[in-house]
Amino acid sequence: MAGGGGGEDGDFGFQIAPMVDVVFVLLLFFMACAGQNIKEGFFQIGLPSQGAASGEFNPPIVVDIDVIGNVFVNGNPMSAGPKDRELKQLEEFLASAMKGSPEDPVIIRPNAEARHERVVDVLNACRIARVAKLTFG
Repeated sequence: MAGGGGGEDGDFGFQIAPMVDVVFVLLLFFMACAGQNIKEGFFQIGLPSQGAASGEFNPPIVVDIDVIGNVFVNGNPMSAGPKDRELKQLEEFLASAMKGSPEDPVIIRPNAEARHERVVDVLNACRIARVAKLTFG
């Protein structure tokens, strides 16, 4: 007989290749589903305090650094000039502000053309004044 693969009664026996394919597909399915079992992250968000609800809100302290290195806090000059590396006036202002409310944020906004060493001077003044919440704007 031409083209016959088995015996005369048509019995091909137990085929292992289709079983391996089924097991492989099941393995892939379970591996793909296992990747979906990821725990969601938890963000700790600081909610407004009781003082903020009653209208008692302290705006953040904004420290600006201009192109030539002058330092301003909320628009008021806090440096003797660009050569003033110690920024004592800024340190004193920040220290007194942190004594009153240590959780007030301080935002540093340097000009894009400001020298990095001037930004480091402002960061050092914030460190000396023990600023707890500091960010760049």
